[in-house]
Amino acid sequence: MNPLYTVAEIRAIEQAAAATLPSGVLMQRAGQAAANAALDLLPAAASGARVLVLAGPGNNGGDALEAAAHLAFAGARVSVIHYPPPGDSSPERQAALQRALSCDALFADYTAELLASQPWSLVIDGLFGIGLQRPLAGTIRQLVEQVNTLRSQILALDVPSGLDADTGQVIGPQGIALRASHTLTFIANKPGLHTADGRDYAGLVDVARLDIDCALVPPARLHLNDVAYFARHLRNRRQNSHKGSYGNVAVVGGAEGMCGAPILAARTALHAGAGRVYALFAGTALPYDAGQPELMCRAAAGYDYASATVVAGPGLGSSPHARQLLAQAIAADTPLLLDADALNLVAADNSLQQALCARSQPAVLTPHPLEAARLASVSIGEIQADRIRSARQLAARYQSIVILKGSGTVIANPAGDAVINSTGNAALATAGTGDVLAGLCGSLLAQGWPQWQAALAAVWLHGMAADVLVTESGNAIGLTASELIPAIRTAINRMVAHHAI
Repeated sequence: MNPLYTVAEIRAIEQAAAATLPSGVLMQRAGQAAANAALDLLPAAASGARVLVLAGPGNNGGDALEAAAHLAFAGARVSVIHYPPPGDSSPERQAALQRALSCDALFADYTAELLASQPWSLVIDGLFGIGLQRPLAGTIRQLVEQVNTLRSQILALDVPSGLDADTGQVIGPQGIALRASHTLTFIANKPGLHTADGRDYAGLVDVARLDIDCALVPPARLHLNDVAYFARHLRNRRQNSHKGSYGNVAVVGGAEGMCGAPILAARTALHAGAGRVYALFAGTALPYDAGQPELMCRAAAGYDYASATVVAGPGLGSSPHARQLLAQAIAADTPLLLDADALNLVAADNSLQQALCARSQPAVLTPHPLEAARLASVSIGEIQADRIRSARQLAARYQSIVILKGSGTVIANPAGDAVINSTGNAALATAGTGDVLAGLCGSLLAQGWPQWQAALAAVWLHGMAADVLVTESGNAIGLTASELIPAIRTAINRMVAHHAI
């Protein structure tokens, strides 16, 4: 599986392991792992490759110094920019410094001319690790700014300098972080590498566990999303089945001038495998969907919401009529997903909140950060400052599964379990992709998936479809939400072919 651990949890594991090992062993293992990772990134023959090692004042710098010594012994031409600690150095860090000094590494102070003087094959970032709490400043900030302009591959050790390992935020309101192409993180994976700014700064992430005894690593409450978490619900279809076997989805939305959102959600629900899909309009109902005539277009008023899985919110609006429809959908004892305007209506209405919490089965809520801020009565900045905490708090407050959308979407349940999604890209930053996600998740719910697994699968598939489309087109610019729908259908069928029993 893919467990994630907070800084506090990592510190506890590290201390427990250090108590069972000779002094300095963990740093030596980290340095060796870093050197091995660096050699994998260098040309086949490391001899002559120019490597710039940035060694900060803490133990992260000690890891970098160990790596510098190994790389120099392997024949690389190593230059080290070293920032000594302001006070006494730890014995293991001092030993790492002596090993680096005894090899052929060149120690030099940072200057802009030094960085510009060589076509560096690789830069190793060992400036600051998981303990950093202040924004980068002074000459180190200038160094990071210049490193970020280099075309070299950049390997960050444990976490890119300047990035919060727990939240994925760049530290400080005007902060800066080193933008790595690769990150080798130690002991266990960290959540901040996979959400918020983390996905822009960490690059490809690998974990060096440093041969720590598994008994010292507790079970995790936070994970990276993976097909293994929901694969058991993938099923090949029986020949002896019919449209009623795969559930009904009712998409409730479509106020005047906002008919596209429910159509996107309804089309996705159909292509994701629901047996029947209704597009229900708060405003004037379309006579039919010319692009998808299989959809049943009707007025939302008078529909029996207990007869289908309900996806409420796409283009629903904020009128009293919309509020009434939403109240009816929440009251129905049927699987329920709330998106977009439905979330805004809930945020503004205590009675809807109470009804949502009183349901016999949890709803699925799919807020983007602004909608989450309204639901929590805080600012967007507070939501984004710690996306994992925000998702967990919303899940507990509304007794629902929460999908907090964004870079590294966070899925949380009322019990406090949380998952960060690992698929998706910037192509999803366009209108309508949230409607597609809502329809996809609603379709899985209608087919009998449990709420938690449906949420995990929908977010993973949604992101995977975008990843495939970007790979095919070569970039993330200009993707439209409707393009995701056939890609999602393909992804589901391929998953079933590979994983279904």
